[in-house]
Amino acid sequence: MTSNDELLTVAAVARRIGVAPATLRTWDRRYGLGPSSHQSGAHRRYCPLDLARLMFMRRLISAGVSPCDAAVKAKVFNGLGHEEDFTQEFEVADELVQAIYKAAMCFDVSFIESALRKDISKNGVISTWSQIIAPLLFLVGKMWEETGKGIEVEHLVTEILIRVLRESSSDIKEPLNARPVLIAAVGEELHCIALHALVAALAERRIETYYLGSRTPLDALSTMVTRAAPPAVFLWAQLEENADPSFFKDLPPVRPAPQIILGGQGWDRQTCGDVAFAEDLSQACREIERAVGL
Repeated sequence: MTSNDELLTVAAVARRIGVAPATLRTWDRRYGLGPSSHQSGAHRRYCPLDLARLMFMRRLISAGVSPCDAAVKAKVFNGLGHEEDFTQEFEVADELVQAIYKAAMCFDVSFIESALRKDISKNGVISTWSQIIAPLLFLVGKMWEETGKGIEVEHLVTEILIRVLRESSSDIKEPLNARPVLIAAVGEELHCIALHALVAALAERRIETYYLGSRTPLDALSTMVTRAAPPAVFLWAQLEENADPSFFKDLPPVRPAPQIILGGQGWDRQTCGDVAFAEDLSQACREIERAVGL
């Protein structure tokens, strides 16, 4: 430790890693995970390496490691790497959801990203979406709905999810479709994490997309349809006020005509006419695969 290293109080460290100050004192007393240079009678002050070890300890515990075993690993942790050490295998998806949720509560971005990347790599985007991401979003939204708190957690989790899903769709080698599929959220629709998951799931299937994002106007859709002649157009509207049929009925005619696929709870199935509906991510992928001839 150098003289320029920041020394932190018990309260400051507790806030940073998301545990109670009493927990830090217990870890110090029981496992020897206290300040490196603490002197008897002086206030506890933690250096950056102390903080890194305590964060590592908390990550391991969140991942299901017992406190005793976590302490053994944390005491020899040097502050570098070891991402795989705290993204342990979870036998039940709910356990991983709870671990990521706890990490979100204390802004542990590294744990969340590592856990999501590992699950996507092992199980694929659709499984991670249905088993991990959707339940996680439900927990975060429920906390805000019931307590009025946690909007910062929701925003943080949203940005992490978008970043990880974009990574999964960033490189498609030799796409199977000659022309990209068009994907957009219409009206004033802002809730588009599901579309990022769709783009990533299609990328796993080597299906290339044009993703226009949230609040896509009809003019933008029309121009893309005319210029790109996509084999399929997937339109997302979660809210009823955004699900205007003109977004697909007023598209310019092109040959061959694209397959229109609608996703989200906002659409009225009775009035939308001759289009396909996707009730979930799996069905959306199947409809798009069919549209591109796979």
